[in-house]
Amino acid sequence: MYVVFLCSLIRVSLLRSNSAESLLVRSFNGFAAYLTDQEREKLANMKGVVSVFPSRELQLQTRSWDFMGLSEKFNRSPSVESDAVVGVIDSGIWPESESFKDEGFGPPPKKWKGACEGGKNFTCNNKLIGAGYYITESARDEWGHGTHTASTTAGNAVKDVSFYGLAEGTARGGVPAARIAAYKVCSLAQSCSAHNTLAAFDDAIADGVDIISISIAFSSIKNFDEDPIAIGAFHAMKKGILTSNAVGNNGPSGATVSSVAPWTLTVATSSMDRRIIDKVVLGNGQTLVYLHKQGNSVNTFTLNGTRFPLVHGKDASSSSNCTEQDARNCELGCLDGTLVKEKIVLCDRYTTGVTEAYKVGALGSVLPNYINIDDASNVLPLAATTSNSEEYNVVISYMNSTRDPRANILKSEVIKDLVAPVVASFSACGPNLILPDIIKVYFNLLSPTVIFHVCGDHNNIYDPMCFSQI
Repeated sequence: MYVVFLCSLIRVSLLRSNSAESLLVRSFNGFAAYLTDQEREKLANMKGVVSVFPSRELQLQTRSWDFMGLSEKFNRSPSVESDAVVGVIDSGIWPESESFKDEGFGPPPKKWKGACEGGKNFTCNNKLIGAGYYITESARDEWGHGTHTASTTAGNAVKDVSFYGLAEGTARGGVPAARIAAYKVCSLAQSCSAHNTLAAFDDAIADGVDIISISIAFSSIKNFDEDPIAIGAFHAMKKGILTSNAVGNNGPSGATVSSVAPWTLTVATSSMDRRIIDKVVLGNGQTLVYLHKQGNSVNTFTLNGTRFPLVHGKDASSSSNCTEQDARNCELGCLDGTLVKEKIVLCDRYTTGVTEAYKVGALGSVLPNYINIDDASNVLPLAATTSNSEEYNVVISYMNSTRDPRANILKSEVIKDLVAPVVASFSACGPNLILPDIIKVYFNLLSPTVIFHVCGDHNNIYDPMCFSQI
């Protein structure tokens, strides 16, 4: 069939150097190719062709289980759960993680038809039983998103863990006894091509997974016949496989949800009963408290109770080429490292401020909240806190009132959030613009995974925009 299609077109070039890898034949029929507009129109009008659409880019979107009522003491059926295989379509996986060790696991279920095709420096086991990659040279996760989603879904119970002393406890997935198959479709640039996503669905269905978890989405809604997740999930449904898909991170505006197919389980994001507190102690003894809903940072550093000098970016400029506003913002190249060493620097702009402060060797930084999202926390590479404009101005006023302004940024603390769960501000919202006559309860499931924005790649540690968001 494909030969007939391809031969009927002019100079068709498959998207991959290996033609067979561009053919979807294991679970449903399709292929990826470079086409001119004329070739595309000709193909779309051929009998038997359902749709022809561009391979657009999709975006990636521990107490959680206790909070949801699924405690460690929950009466489980390990023998049944160990036969379940979760296919995770994402950015890959870190096979050496404790969450994916196979101690206590027997051989893979007999129904499993997949293989470990993880590429370079990658090994599977009786827990992580399968892997595939459709981008780069390995199924290895380059920045952490896929590892996060896989461990949340079916990671082993790993005791005595914390994030630098915060949130201590046992990290575990919802079904720790289940097996995992990882399909890498997303790159380090957080780019997930539609044709790779469809290829992963094709393989996962044929491999024999029982459920597909895919936490990626379009930035806007697409027609079902042009949506690779809707198409893949439909074929999965025909085989009795449920697809769990993230609602997206484009909220809170209306009609931002992209997962609207009635044959998928749509998962939104909510808060859980944990809040982060940041405290800044000024030299005059005043303590400013930044709650998770106000400050947007997680400070893992301890400054040993010492109050260090405060300096504003405008008073630590390194170049005559920087305007006063550039210096206030701590724009790149505008801070003098000798003037901020062993000091806490105030920067009026978050996006460049934290990067510049870290690069030139500042001890810490106080910054304003740079986005409207106030319910997710950034993890920064130095002692730092972000605050709302009112609290930020309190620090400015204090600095203007003394010749020797000093402060101490305390390590973050965790408190119980009594109002949880609350839908996250960035969680995408309905209604369904594709089929408004179909009412799908948004959201089918609330996942308490408002998370820390954290870089998985140490090479990007001082990029403040680096994050893992589900």
